[in-house]
Amino acid sequence: MTGEYPGAGELPFDWSAVGPADVASGGRARFRGTRVRAGNAMARTRASLLDAAVRLIAERGTRRTSMTDIAQAAGIAKGTLYNHFRNKDEVFAALVEAEILLIADECRGLALEDALAVAAIRLDTHPALRRVADDDPAALAALVGADAGAAGWRAARSAAADVLAASGRDPRGAELVVRWLASHVAAPDGDDAEAGARLLAAVLPLRALATV
Repeated sequence: MTGEYPGAGELPFDWSAVGPADVASGGRARFRGTRVRAGNAMARTRASLLDAAVRLIAERGTRRTSMTDIAQAAGIAKGTLYNHFRNKDEVFAALVEAEILLIADECRGLALEDALAVAAIRLDTHPALRRVADDDPAALAALVGADAGAAGWRAARSAAADVLAASGRDPRGAELVVRWLASHVAAPDGDDAEAGARLLAAVLPLRALATV
């Protein structure tokens, strides 16, 4: 994918909370600035690791991608990798969530059926997903059948609910949207993704008007 993951370069500190007294005090302002710089460095490191992981999976699959491989591809010390992720499962779980958020960013501001089509096509053609499907179907099945409370599923439902709400649809339809998109992970259908998106958009209910 693009390698630009959510969180890369973002400031994990709300500068609006820094008032004139903080700046005048000098000490606290410098301390907070140090924390922001450290946070940025951690975000960049994490982004680099996830970028390396998705590239390696697309090239080699999950089984032939090791923690050492990920660290080397990212140009980061192996010990630093373990500061972020304890094992490959944690790397892959974070990668799933990051890729979902990346697709969600691409869908923001689009008409509902266009957003659905974009998300479906991205999943249909995702190099890492397709490599996993070819090399390790059991892993792909585990991904699709992951616990509904997993971070990836939560991110997907939240993103779908946001898109539905922005289009005036009932956010409770997010589960249906996510299940439909999951079918594209398991069985790509790029030729009919747009038709499927139109059909799904047509049946998703409108958001109910608030009543007093």
